[in-house]
Amino acid sequence: MKKIIIKLIIWYQKNISLWLVSKNINCKFYPTCSEYTKQAIEKYGILKGVLLGIWRIIRCNPFSKGGYDPLK
Repeated sequence: MKKIIIKLIIWYQKNISLWLVSKNINCKFYPTCSEYTKQAIEKYGILKGVLLGIWRIIRCNPFSKGGYDPLK
């Protein structure tokens, strides 16, 4: 299951995310929210990784400063 979710994230990064960047829609954080979620799943497993990813996406909003926010 973990490999399937990571493959879906990679597919998103290669297809949808690149299209969004071409439309000048960028993630406010570094690493990007999708990369952060992928790293979190690899490090902590599916449940905690997905929850950390969701929390990151919630924080990535128009009122956020963004910036460097590595996985801890």
